[in-house]
Amino acid sequence: MKPSERIDYEAIVDRPVRLLPDGKKVAVWVIVNIEEWNDDEAMPRTVLSPPAGGVPTPDVPNWCWHEYGNRVGFWRLLKALDEFGIPVALAVNGKAVASYPAITAAAKERGWEFIGHGYGQKNMQKVPDEREDIRLTTDAIRQATGKAPRGWLGPGLTETWETPDILVEEGYEYVCDWVLDDQPVELRTRTRPITSIPYTQECNDVAMMLIQHHPAREYLQRAKDQFDQLAEDSAESARVMALVIHPYIMAAPHRLTYFKQALAHIRADARSVFMTGEQILDWHQQTAGYPVSDALQASSAR
Repeated sequence: MKPSERIDYEAIVDRPVRLLPDGKKVAVWVIVNIEEWNDDEAMPRTVLSPPAGGVPTPDVPNWCWHEYGNRVGFWRLLKALDEFGIPVALAVNGKAVASYPAITAAAKERGWEFIGHGYGQKNMQKVPDEREDIRLTTDAIRQATGKAPRGWLGPGLTETWETPDILVEEGYEYVCDWVLDDQPVELRTRTRPITSIPYTQECNDVAMMLIQHHPAREYLQRAKDQFDQLAEDSAESARVMALVIHPYIMAAPHRLTYFKQALAHIRADARSVFMTGEQILDWHQQTAGYPVSDALQASSAR
């Protein structure tokens, strides 16, 4: 199914009013990405270009750049998140659950939500067996936490033509790859719909630091401006905002302060409430005037 066939156009101003509990206006969720990079393959991203070009194997400097995030950066980030005491979603590669047991344990201890993020950090279009990759990821998280993940984030937001269909068939309830709205929306699949929870390509350290090459302070400015505008937009109907971070990027010593300042700005505003992806999903299902899914299925069958 084409992306354009999975969702109908619906202007946000034409929808029923959505209200968050306690009069809050913007549901903010923080997503920490934990990845495992295969040192037998080309690195998913690079901080240094090989001096002679090409794709060297092993790529020691770039593998180490990422590994620093899991060895050191995550713990610096964890301390900051503990200070704020906010709920967090951990988007984690299935292989990383066992490879980085201390991270898994720390997230479990704090009650973080675990989200499937591919079995390894590889484009889903290049995975030999997508369903098996999703199943392996699900099993790894279930074994570590005692429950299957409800949400999925494709590595690099990548999907095949069938990803939403397979996700639903494998028990997933929401997906983060479809960055096209400020409210949860429903996507058609060949069985039942799956909810798209708003993620971000804007307040995302990969886009800001690695692709657009902004200085670290850009994260603070952009997060503040993003929240302030969404809070204004939500005067009558609630919005959702995501903050995305990777320990090897935003938890570098010179960058973390800007992330902390962004959290402080948002938390100080009475219109904000920090939630996880599954908490946003539950709110959506309870307040969207269900049966949303039935309406979508009927439309899909026409």
